Amino acid sequence: MEMQGRQREGIAWMTGNTEGWSRDNFFAVHNWWHVALYHLDLGSTEEALKLFDGPIYGAKSRVVLEMIDASAMLWRMHLRGIDVGDRWQAVADAWEPIKNAGNYAFNDAHAAMAFVGAGRKQSLAQVIEAQTDAMQRDGDNAIFTRKVGHPVVLAIKAFGDGNYAETLWRLREVRNIAHRFGGSHAQRDVLDLTLIEAALRAGQHSIATALASERLATRPKSPLARLFMKRAAEMKAAA
Repeated sequence: MEMQGRQREGIAWMTGNTEGWSRDNFFAVHNWWHVALYHLDLGSTEEALKLFDGPIYGAKSRVVLEMIDASAMLWRMHLRGIDVGDRWQAVADAWEPIKNAGNYAFNDAHAAMAFVGAGRKQSLAQVIEAQTDAMQRDGDNAIFTRKVGHPVVLAIKAFGDGNYAETLWRLREVRNIAHRFGGSHAQRDVLDLTLIEAALRAGQHSIATALASERLATRPKSPLARLFMKRAAEMKAAA
């Protein structure tokens, strides 16, 4: 439902029996994250923040899966210019002890989001350094990092630096192979959202229009997809 832009159906289905999936369930936080995605797409920012402060990250978890959800949710809000206050700091604090791990490219990308959001450039540099080391090793993660994870982290860094053109070209290069570094379709959608926002901010109206049109075609009921189209059209008109 989320990937098809069926937000209200998704909210109704997920919240129809929260007791059934939120008790003694390792994926409870991730399920609440999905509920928040529906609200965020609808523009219900306050509800999404309420869920973040409650079942998603109210406990300030140090479980990596839940840290990923926290980073991904705040990054989506960051892309939309939503003020999240000091929420980034707690998430970045959770990533600090493992920023040098370099053992899973998908994790690195979400650590990078947190460090950009929290303004921790040195910590971000350490993630990049750990990735450089990881790419020299043998094993699957070296490939995941080289092909997808490292370019994604550099794209996130570029976005934080305001270099939207660099974000755009780096993400375009890995977009069609991003599945190689893990995550679900819904999780990897953050890359497309970043790509579209970078195209809009870089003033690339042709690319922004193409990306927004593609999104609207697959999610015709999505207010966010319509907003992207509106912004792209306004950019073209002003060009």
